[in-house]
Formats: sequence, C-alpha cells, structure tokens
Amino acid sequence: MSQAIIKKTSDYFKSKGVVLPNISELQDPQIINHDIKNSLKKINNNDINPLNLFRVHWFNKRDQSGFGNEPEYIVLPTEFTGVKAKIIVNMGRYFPLITAHKVLAAYGCLLPRILNGTFDYEKHKAVWPSTGNYCRGGVAISRIMGLNSIAILPEGMSNERFEWLNNWVEDKKNIIKTKGTESNVKEIYDACNELKKDNQNDIINQFDEYYNYGIHRSVTGPSFEKSFLKVKGNSNLVPRFYVSASGSSGTLAAGDYLKDKLQTKIAVVEALECPTLLHGGYGEHNIQGIGDKHVPLIHNVMNTDFVVDVSDQATNNLNMIFNTEIGKKFLIEKKNFDPDFVSRLPEFGFSAIANILASIKLAKYMDLNSDDAIITVATDGADLYMSELNKTIADFKNNYDEIVCAEMFGQHLSGISTDNMLELSYMDKKRIFNLGYFTWVEQQGVSLEEFEKRKDQKFWNSHYDYMLSLDNKINEFNNM
Repeated sequence: MSQAIIKKTSDYFKSKGVVLPNISELQDPQIINHDIKNSLKKINNNDINPLNLFRVHWFNKRDQSGFGNEPEYIVLPTEFTGVKAKIIVNMGRYFPLITAHKVLAAYGCLLPRILNGTFDYEKHKAVWPSTGNYCRGGVAISRIMGLNSIAILPEGMSNERFEWLNNWVEDKKNIIKTKGTESNVKEIYDACNELKKDNQNDIINQFDEYYNYGIHRSVTGPSFEKSFLKVKGNSNLVPRFYVSASGSSGTLAAGDYLKDKLQTKIAVVEALECPTLLHGGYGEHNIQGIGDKHVPLIHNVMNTDFVVDVSDQATNNLNMIFNTEIGKKFLIEKKNFDPDFVSRLPEFGFSAIANILASIKLAKYMDLNSDDAIITVATDGADLYMSELNKTIADFKNNYDEIVCAEMFGQHLSGISTDNMLELSYMDKKRIFNLGYFTWVEQQGVSLEEFEKRKDQKFWNSHYDYMLSLDNKINEFNNM
C-alpha cells in the first residue's frame, strides 16, 4: 500500500469533483447525501460527470427521476411464460453511462486499487478486457474519474458497442479488437498478456477479478432481495431459483448472497451452441456478453446447482419479434398480450432473453407453481443489438411476416422444452470445476494452490467480507 499515491489520487479526485460512493450507498441509495441527490437532478445519466458514480446501482427509476426503494423489475405474465411460477426480471438498462450493469463491476474492480494505492493515475492505464459491456463500463468509469484506459473486445461484437467506444475513448488506438466473436475469450487473454509486458498497463480482467465477484455479491444480491420482497408482499411466495448467464460469473455471485439469505438454488445459463459447462463442448454463438469456452476463475462452481443451455436461434428470433412492428402487432393482436407489457420487451437484451428462457425451462422441469418465484436479470436492453436484429431479419430474405412470428414464438417460447439442462451432482460440480484448470493453471499461470482454494466456500466468503469492509476506507479517502 502506498500512502503517498493514495493521498495524491485523493487530491486529484477532489480537483475533478470525484467523490467515491461507498458500498452501503450502492446497496441502498436512499442514504446518499441529499445535496448529491439534488445535484443529480440537473445531470443527465449519460453525462461525463463524476456525480454519475452515485447512479452506479440497481435503483435508478425508469424515468431517471431519482432512486426507487427497490430495482426496476418486471414480473412476467403467466400467459407469456406458459408457467405458473412468478419470474422476476431485474432491469439493468437503467444503469448510467452505458445502459448496462457492467459499470458496477468496473467500479467494484477499480475501487480497491484506488483505495490501496496500487493504481497511480499518473503512470497506469486501466485495461478492460471484455466480450460485451464490461469494457464500456470500464472506459466510462475511467473517463469520469480522469483516468487513462484501454478497451479490448472481439471484432465480431455488435456495432453499437464500437460506436459507443468511438465516442468515449479519447485515443482510438486504445480500442483493441481481437479476432473472433463471443466465444473467442482466449484471444482476449493473449492480448492482455502482451499488454502486461508493459508494467504501466493494469489488466483489470473481469474473468479473474475477485472484486467483480465481491461487488455483485455485496450489491447486486441485496438489491435483488429487495425486488423479491416487494413482489412477495404478504403472500406465501417462495424464492426457488436465481438464474443468470455465465458471462464473467460476476453477476452469478448475487446467487451466493440469495442462497445464503433466501435459500434459493443457483442456475447458470450458457449457449447451446457452445455447451462448455454442460458437455465440455465448444463452438460459437451470438448471445453476446455471456462469454464461454472456459470456466471463469471467479465462478463459484461448487455452489452452483443447475446448468441450463439456451440456443442463440431462440434469442435471435425472439429478439426480432420483440423489437419489430410486425412482431409487436402479432403479440398484441394474435397473442392478446397487454400493449404496455409488449412495449417493455425491448428492455431485454440477448442475455436477458436467454435468462428468461432458462427460467421457464427450470419452472417446467421442477413443476413450480404460483407460490414459487424465480429471480433473474436483464443486464442490458435491445438497443445494443439493433445491428444484430437487422442481420436476423435479413436471414428471412423479405419473408418475415406474421406467420414467421407465430412459428418462431411457438418454437422458441410457448413450445420450449426441458432438454439440454442438468441438475448438478457433486461429481458434476467437480467435473466443471476441474475444467477450469486448463485455462487458469496451464494457460494463465494461476498457482494450483490458488486454484484449489476455490472449492471452499470460506474462500468466497472472504472476498464478500472484504468488499463490505471498504466503506471506512472510502470515507477516509474522500475526506483526506
């Protein structure tokens, strides 16, 4: 720990108007200082303004008028899901700066470096490797703090992500495009290892950053508990599952909190076209942002209960129905869904649709009833995938109509089955855990001892406890 760097950074932040929100404020933004809340009323949620750090949580209202008492969420109608269980979808697109929840992960990963003086703003660049939104979140957090940063992501990701980066990254050379698409994670690691040769590059890799795990368990978990309790009210509703796509496994960490507090089981979602956890398989897919072909170091595998695979054909085609006039007209006029509900479907990005489909599969598999709830998440919205939507429409070669909508809806939603999923035994968990050895020990140089420690829940609890302990350090830093 370098006290001189800490003091220097604190002074620098003061000169730029940067105040670090503490963990308890992100868990419950109602306790944020009234002066800050009032100032935020005059600031757009996408402005390059350091006060937007106080919007890096789940409680932003849809109309950006302030903070709610629980996250924005949608309880999916039974006539839409085809199951009796209540599926509660927490909405991530109301995070500031990038309309996705990865700004929270970026803040959580950078925060301890600042507080411990290991990141020197005069010397270091923050390197943000990603297959989706995390590099945008890292660039956004870095920019409003006045820090230098580099974004790394596959060249095949959606155009919207690159357009955003071009507007936010001051030097376009700091956008590094690696070969491939969503499934090409190793190529990202190779680029990181090359950059690591320069000790001025601080690689903040969401896939192996335990701070990513810690921030989601300490902030996202309690936030989702509040939305569940709001839905539950005075009823007998029981939370049965937490469902989240694998990704970096940061968002999955909320499941550890919910399992501890609400006794939910945890289901991890992956793409059927790349069934790594289910079959030790490989491949490519288009459920952008969920990562694959390896087991992230921060995935608490031994605490995971189900693996559920979903096809990108389902997410591509349902995304088309949810976001076109033809599709919306079909849903309202032929399926008789409430127009207000249909108008909210664009709030679901690809991974959100995957999480919803996996939740439906689980509800069917477990014969859940109306007293059962599944908690899941929409980490971003369809606005990040409009270029992908156009590709899907083009695949139908001008034959996209109401009949196609009926076929796709029947195949991918109302007709969804319980295939390609697995309830994990202890031996299944060990198999998936061991699969991570090849990436982390053989390729990336993690020690076998460090790798093995991850079997013990005390290891994960310590990272959760560390994140919770940071408030005093944050207050000291802000008040230097």
